[in-house]
Amino acid sequence: MKALVTGAAGFIGSRLAGGLAGRGIEVRALAMPGEPVSHITEYASEILTGDLNDPWSLQGICRGVDLVFHLAARVTDWGSKEAFYRPILEGTRNLLKECAGVGARFVHVSSIAACGLGRHLKGMKEGDEARFSGVPYNDAKLEAERLVRSFHEQGLINAVIVRPANVTGPGSVWVRDIVERFRGLFVPFIDRGKYSASLVYVDNLVDGLILAGTTADAAGNTYHVRDDWDVTWNRYLTDLGAMVGRRPRFNIPFSVAWKLGEAFEAALTPLGIRPPITRLAAAIMGRDNDVDTAKAKSELEWSTRVSYEQALSEIRGWVDRYMRG
Repeated sequence: MKALVTGAAGFIGSRLAGGLAGRGIEVRALAMPGEPVSHITEYASEILTGDLNDPWSLQGICRGVDLVFHLAARVTDWGSKEAFYRPILEGTRNLLKECAGVGARFVHVSSIAACGLGRHLKGMKEGDEARFSGVPYNDAKLEAERLVRSFHEQGLINAVIVRPANVTGPGSVWVRDIVERFRGLFVPFIDRGKYSASLVYVDNLVDGLILAGTTADAAGNTYHVRDDWDVTWNRYLTDLGAMVGRRPRFNIPFSVAWKLGEAFEAALTPLGIRPPITRLAAAIMGRDNDVDTAKAKSELEWSTRVSYEQALSEIRGWVDRYMRG
């Protein structure tokens, strides 16, 4: 069995490549031109360079593969609408066209953001209504899902959509960016950090992605993947802060954080300056996003394998190395 992984050099993609190789699945990796790939050479039998927004560079990449794992996207909490829509929606469209008719299982890695962050999502099931929120990342993810579903319904691809929660692990944006904030200004709580952090450890996610790709009856379905950890943002931020000798400070109510994010985005994003707070960060940290995962557990037989304590140990080792270097 052979798999194509887009975004293979990234945080999740590199762990997925390793997980696939460990299960005896041959990996064809797609990386951006100039992107470092030395860390995936032991897992990938082929490393191709290409740009999802350049259809010519994608020619033939799906030929001869049984599985396609599409992870490549812009993963951050700020940027213009075009900066998100171009790689997430148009890049996905180009890949779908290239993969159409090949017969491979197409696993589209979306996000719970596609549900419409900014409202409480606790208990939301995959079949419940997803909504546009006006946040570019959220909305681009939702439109990309609809595009994938359209290709599947037309019989052009055999698709499964996976919506991960907030992916943590060594080098995750939910580790690196928070550590950087602790080292710089300060990290506040939003609504006192009382809501679940809605985390999924990267290796637990990799388990779910591979199951989505290899479970025959998963075709045409959408799955939420979130760990069963009882961890609030208060606890998670406090635990990360302790690794660098810092503590979260101050509290911002969600409604205030959302309005501040909207104002900062409007003023700073056109200048290419990262806002100190964004609507996406407010929605993730100031709402309860514990979506329902019963479907993944029953249909894919997925479960949380790595505990929070084990995950913290791995993260702590990475933070120590990061601080030293």
